[in-house]
Amino acid sequence: MGNVTSNVAARFAFFPPDPPTYDVHKDESGKLVLQGVTADKNIDVHMLDTEGGNKIIATFWRHPVARLTLLYSHGNAADLGQMHELFNELRAHVRVNIMSYDYSGYGASTGKPTEFNTYYDIEAVYNCLKKEYGVKQEDLIVYGQSVGSGPTLHLASRVKKLGGVVLHSAILSGIRVLYPVKMTFWFDIFKNIDKIRRVQCPVLVIHGTDDEIVDWSHGKRLWELSKEKYDPLWVKGGGHCNLETFPEYIKHLRKFISTIEKISISKPAKQLTSTPRIAEHKHCKCLRLKAKKEKEES
Repeated sequence: MGNVTSNVAARFAFFPPDPPTYDVHKDESGKLVLQGVTADKNIDVHMLDTEGGNKIIATFWRHPVARLTLLYSHGNAADLGQMHELFNELRAHVRVNIMSYDYSGYGASTGKPTEFNTYYDIEAVYNCLKKEYGVKQEDLIVYGQSVGSGPTLHLASRVKKLGGVVLHSAILSGIRVLYPVKMTFWFDIFKNIDKIRRVQCPVLVIHGTDDEIVDWSHGKRLWELSKEKYDPLWVKGGGHCNLETFPEYIKHLRKFISTIEKISISKPAKQLTSTPRIAEHKHCKCLRLKAKKEKEES
């Protein structure tokens, strides 16, 4: 059993860009800024302490009239510097504030990337949204791309009054990316198949029908298990890392966010406890898997 655990950990791993695509420094006023990324006066940069003992980088992208905030967890082969163009276009076209962050060991964040560190990371970001920006539960949508669906569903399964959840090329669990197992093993990672059942808000699932890394069946099963299903988006011909380039992606996402905004306006506030097309970004990497060893241990 230990060999199986080691094999899964070796093949379903974290791949932070090396070297990182940005750095963090303080400007003349003492404000944190991202070096290597185009300056934007509507971006706040934070360095947050996590329960795992690490310091992670988070960025808050303001939209001048947005009511909702998107908490975005990226894939396992990207950092914030590579997501910059996508966030800029999402903020403009979908009209939301965006809070994103680098996992421990990614970009300028300290520590080592592990499953549980990603949970500590997103909890720290959630607390920042609550304390620094006063974001209300009904006004928060958590968005997980690929491996980012792990921390996303970790938070969504614990916070019961969220506005919504978006699962983009999401995984059922780590082992299920590698093998079509029917049961959940104790050594599995990112057990989304279990956590999705505890989510109490509308869930939008987006998946490509030709996903070459995480089979379309993952998205379909997550949607089936959702309690509050929103119309899914199955992108015909879509792969794992190119869904943003399809016109229907931004159209469907904007429709979902508009629906959540209407729901949010109709509910009493509670504090946190023409179709544009997004261009393809050559540096946007959402998931990598190590190549299978020629000879695995028995």
